Amino acid sequence: MKQKLIRNIHRDFGYFYVGLIISFAFSGILMNHRQVWSPEKYTVETKIIQVSLPDKSQISEEFAENLGKKLGIDDKMRRHSIKKETFKISFEKHDVEIDLKTGVGEIVAFKKTPIISQTMKLHKSTSNWWIYYSDIFGISLILIAITGTLMITHGKNTFKKRGWKLAVAGIIFPLIVLVILS
Repeated sequence: MKQKLIRNIHRDFGYFYVGLIISFAFSGILMNHRQVWSPEKYTVETKIIQVSLPDKSQISEEFAENLGKKLGIDDKMRRHSIKKETFKISFEKHDVEIDLKTGVGEIVAFKKTPIISQTMKLHKSTSNWWIYYSDIFGISLILIAITGTLMITHGKNTFKKRGWKLAVAGIIFPLIVLVILS
């Protein structure tokens, strides 16, 4: 009876969460590579601009917001920065980059990529209900993992005989990577 209960729990939680597991895995892969490409957005239009900029010391958040309005950008500004003689402004639906010396730059307008941007919200959401649901999902993944280790009780491939070694390796490998990366 115990063996059947473990299999049933493992199967039912697996079936219930299969869609979320696939969505999280897919969006997690995309999030891992978000520095290389912008999976959430795609370019709709690029426009070359020429503007007069004040001295670096006079560029403020207020200046960036006003410049955006002058350039016809009406969405909310996220941030601005100056890096390597380039003035950058990030808006919700536009990015602006301007060379500080020449005043030449470009406005890139983009839209959210359908489906991909929605699945990536799974990793970014901070709403209370989603956090609690994600916690339940995390606990369920632990339960799926534990019941999976208990399903095979006879033979040479049980968790006690072989599986624990692979589980330990699965824990050690990311720890080694974290040590190397830090």
